[in-house]
Amino acid sequence: MKTEFNTRAKQTRREAPFSLRLTFEERAQLEAAANGVPLGTYIKAVLFGTELPKIRRRGTEPVKDHEALGRVMAALGQSRLSSNLNQMARAVNTGTLPVHPETESDLRQACADVHLMRSTLLEAFGKDGGPS
Repeated sequence: MKTEFNTRAKQTRREAPFSLRLTFEERAQLEAAANGVPLGTYIKAVLFGTELPKIRRRGTEPVKDHEALGRVMAALGQSRLSSNLNQMARAVNTGTLPVHPETESDLRQACADVHLMRSTLLEAFGKDGGPS
């Protein structure tokens, strides 16, 4: 009668890891040659003549428009948006936020500002914001 334990015990085990010390320059040269493939995989492929796996890459430069990103980050840095939203949420939760036409107008403007920042950030990262 075979058990799961016996099956596992018969599986081959990997040897202990092999360590290799490289200079900073050697490692940089190796990483450049690996072109995004994990170093261990690349080294084994070169040593044993195996085919390198195809890797899916993400953009190495996700920001498409640094100027737009800078504008949004500057606007966020100068704003008191998080503090103001926190104060408004507290007032709503305690029932002390009077809803006057001026308050409604301010809330609508805040929503428009947040929407503009979102759109600009998506544009900076080269993404389509989709439906608004």
